[in-house]
Amino acid sequence: MKLQRDDAGGDAVTKRATPHYKVIKRSISDAVKKGDLKPGDRIPSEAELVARFNVSRMTANRALRELQAAGVIVRHAGKGSFIAEPAPIGQLIEIRNIADEVRERGHAWRARVVRNDEERADAETAALLQVSLGTRLFHSVIVHHEDDLPIQLEERFVLASIAPEYGQRDFTRATPNEYLTRIAPIERVEHRVSATMPDEQTRTLLTLATDEPVLRMTRRTWSRGRLVSHAWLTHPGSRFELSAAFAIDDRC
Repeated sequence: MKLQRDDAGGDAVTKRATPHYKVIKRSISDAVKKGDLKPGDRIPSEAELVARFNVSRMTANRALRELQAAGVIVRHAGKGSFIAEPAPIGQLIEIRNIADEVRERGHAWRARVVRNDEERADAETAALLQVSLGTRLFHSVIVHHEDDLPIQLEERFVLASIAPEYGQRDFTRATPNEYLTRIAPIERVEHRVSATMPDEQTRTLLTLATDEPVLRMTRRTWSRGRLVSHAWLTHPGSRFELSAAFAIDDRC
């Protein structure tokens, strides 16, 4: 694991007058963003941070406590501190796995993969993912079911360089959300929700009535400084409710 510390000409903390605990926090957060630390990885203990950063035990403890409060790490008594699984980002709509939502309601999740193919970016998809023409992408279309009822049509374009095994994944066993969250921790997300009338393919895949509208969520996610996924999540208007509860914190 790589934690950055500038030892040339003295401690970088002193040169920038940055509080020591913030330097430790930034070092660990930066390592997560760069992919040097991944969910489940152990981070240095309090004593190791004291030695590495030449700080007091109280300072190291504060850094760990604040990282834990921000959801960056989890601490287990007698075992140490570990990088946490990605948590929902503090926005109106949480990043949740639809399979978990269905199971929490006491029902069975099932997915039907309509397609999951590799392709090269054309003008339209290059613009969606902000890449050059011809860039390798994966394009998946999946219908998610709650018991036997289709509740979400997921169409997604994914940057192949970030998720090289995406095209070989069995998304009837685990969702794209589960896979991408594990290999490309989310740094930023954008959501847009609109009500619309579906096209014929969407109506067929979701078994909709002729005059039934849908709610379509457009979701873009970034990891390691790059836009890695553009998805449309379409829900039958009669089978979907949008709600959110969130707390305000000072992570920003």
